Amino acid sequence: MVKDKSKMTYAILTDIHSNVFALEKALEIVQAEKGVDKIICLGDCFSLGSSPNAVLDKLTSLENVVFIRGNHDRYLVEDIWEYDRPTIEGMDPDDPVCIDIIANEKWTAEQLGEAGKMFVRSMKLSHFETIGDTYIEFTHAWFGRDELPPTLDEARRWRTHAANRHPDTKRFVFIHGHTHIPRNEKFGNLTVLCPGSTGLPFDEDTRGVVAFLTVEGDDINWDVRRFDYDNEAAKEHMLSVKPPFYRNLLSTLKYASIRNDLVE
Repeated sequence: MVKDKSKMTYAILTDIHSNVFALEKALEIVQAEKGVDKIICLGDCFSLGSSPNAVLDKLTSLENVVFIRGNHDRYLVEDIWEYDRPTIEGMDPDDPVCIDIIANEKWTAEQLGEAGKMFVRSMKLSHFETIGDTYIEFTHAWFGRDELPPTLDEARRWRTHAANRHPDTKRFVFIHGHTHIPRNEKFGNLTVLCPGSTGLPFDEDTRGVVAFLTVEGDDINWDVRRFDYDNEAAKEHMLSVKPPFYRNLLSTLKYASIRNDLVE
């Protein structure tokens, strides 16, 4: 935990999903930004993409980064495909979409090997810092529930708990990933944020996302950057590699939304 700093700037990546083409552009933007103190990666680095090893190489080369484990990262170290009728996020285990996603998880784990699993095991479940009198918590989704982020009411209860533990704190910021859709909600001295997705957006905007959070005194500045990257190269690579579930993923890269209805 960081204490008694008057200013911090974080660069935030999330939900890369093995899209190295988007990740490379996001890192260019981060490296060009002056005054970044720390990078926070909110999880789901892997799965659902065609370049898991390239993403692993990029991420392990970085310094001063906090990596938080997402649900898709967790599936890789749990060997979820070995479960009896495995499912994710409440899906019907007999749904062909669910079956193909599970197959993608297995394929990704095989690509990453033990080095990738060790990297995932080293990730944190959450991370918090105090900057002056602002308390910030970073997670993939929610405590003990990495497949659904908090409602605003849950975040308000989190704020009450945090205030009891840190009575000198005046402002509370909760930042999550997972949804692939930007979020910016405020309730009094509580702010709940989600950048969207660096590598696989669901908000019908195909551009990638990197966000910058600067906390200084009473000011909390949230700067979400949408960026163009070589989306065509990402789709071509997906088509050449053809990991499990690739047709659906091509559709998502093209439309920036879940369009399983377009897949034959």
